[in-house]
Amino acid sequence: RNLKELNDVAREKKLVVQKARDKLSTCQLQIKMLVKQLERVDVEIGKEEEAGNVAALSRLQAMRRRLHTELESERDSEFRISLALKENMLEMWQMETEQGKYEIFHEQLKKYEEELERQYQERAKVRIWKEKIAALQAEENQRSREKKEEEAQKEYEEKHKKMLEDAKRNHKKAVGFLRKSMARIHEENAKEEVKSQEHMERRIQAVLSLKTSITSNREKLRTLQVWNKAMAFEAKKQEMKRREAILAEGGNVAKEIFLNKRLLEHEKEKQAYRERQKSRKIEIVSQILREKASIHKQKRSQSCTKAIKGGVIFNCIFKTYVLSQKLRCPPSACSSAGERTASVGEISEEIAHDVLCERGEDEEERDKSLVQPEFPGLWSQECDSHKISKGEMDPRHLATRVEKKEILEKKMEEFQSGIFHKQIVSGRECKGRTFYSKPSCIHFKDFDVGQIYKKKIVLINASYSVNFFRLVGISEWLKDFITIHFDPPGKMSSGMSCEIVVTFKPTINETLEGEVMFMAQTGSFSVPLKCTAKRCILALDKELIDFGSHVVGETISRTINLTNSGALGTRFK
Repeated sequence: RNLKELNDVAREKKLVVQKARDKLSTCQLQIKMLVKQLERVDVEIGKEEEAGNVAALSRLQAMRRRLHTELESERDSEFRISLALKENMLEMWQMETEQGKYEIFHEQLKKYEEELERQYQERAKVRIWKEKIAALQAEENQRSREKKEEEAQKEYEEKHKKMLEDAKRNHKKAVGFLRKSMARIHEENAKEEVKSQEHMERRIQAVLSLKTSITSNREKLRTLQVWNKAMAFEAKKQEMKRREAILAEGGNVAKEIFLNKRLLEHEKEKQAYRERQKSRKIEIVSQILREKASIHKQKRSQSCTKAIKGGVIFNCIFKTYVLSQKLRCPPSACSSAGERTASVGEISEEIAHDVLCERGEDEEERDKSLVQPEFPGLWSQECDSHKISKGEMDPRHLATRVEKKEILEKKMEEFQSGIFHKQIVSGRECKGRTFYSKPSCIHFKDFDVGQIYKKKIVLINASYSVNFFRLVGISEWLKDFITIHFDPPGKMSSGMSCEIVVTFKPTINETLEGEVMFMAQTGSFSVPLKCTAKRCILALDKELIDFGSHVVGETISRTINLTNSGALGTRFK
């Protein structure tokens, strides 16, 4: 590459020298022409002087002066061109001397190129030889594949012949079996036709009986409709009488009618609740009876005393369930639940002895399982009948569950009432804030009145265990401008986060400050909130202008920058 660049530079220098020589020759020709013109003008000037032609003499003298100036300029350009030519020729000779230095490298380069060409030819020969060998191998592989294909074709033909023979034999057997099966199907079809005829006769009889019952029911329905109309008419009459009586007494008719309707609805709800209680009692008792019977039949080999103990266990389970229902039910329903508990307990105690002594029923009921829960709400997952352990039937197990529920409810009451406890996990007490917000401050900068601004904050549980919190509110003076969108996340594990969206709707152009308050299981915390209006903040980049040392009469200038970093523009002087 370097030799090539050197050759290119030498070639360019030769071209430059050649162009300079051409320019010098053209310049010399121009000088010769101007000298001849000057001689000719001098001859003409001598003639005109002798003739005394002043006008022609002045014209020729001006021409001579112009030719003199052109001649001088051409000689100057000739001098410059000759100097440039000498410099270019010197550079060209230098390049030639450099080329002479690298002549050995030229020869080596030619040798390397010849060696490279020879290597390329050898590689081409080797590649052609390998391709010939590969072609021969491909031909041999093709011949072997053709032989294998011929052998496979012969095997396939032999197998096909065997398959055809087997198919003929199987076809004969299938025809025989088909005739037998067709005869059997015909017999079954005949039997089904007889059965269908009998079924159709029964259906016709059922339709006729249904028709007679429909006619009788229509008559009953008409009488019932007439009775309903009469009752409605009677109710309207009574309502009109009640209205007249209320008006006579000077009362509010609409209020009294509304109260009466509410009383009637309340009575209906009471009646429906009693019906549900009764049906639930019946279901519970029947479930207890079925379970007792299944356990009794599974433990036939055990003694009667063990069976009685099993009955006691079921009574304990039932009482534990009623206790848990009391904890969950509202105060208005506790009294009715207590009555239901007492009545069902008496019924279960009366029937327990009869159920435990039942024996000798069908063996199919022995396989009935306890897959369905005894009382809905006690178990949250389905259980397998073969995996029910004695520990789950133990009343102590159920009592611990009830205690856990009571503890959870107490915690919730304490949380709602504002009683807090220290959070201690693995012997370490959680100190400081249990929830951190990102960003740490909710800041609405440079707001415009009438616009709506939204910001999202993330609250992170930084405590050592599960924690939860609720929104208490915001500062009183911010309630007209700030709204908070918050979906309670429930219990949050350590490190989990919750998003809260804060919306700001400014109606006044003033700076506001406050806080968003929360209540956690371990105490209260808050997130500061700022709303700053647009303002101008002017600042200089220098506090002191130092001109340094100077000379009398000297002018020195310094530049200072005044910057407005606020969002509100202003004038200054």
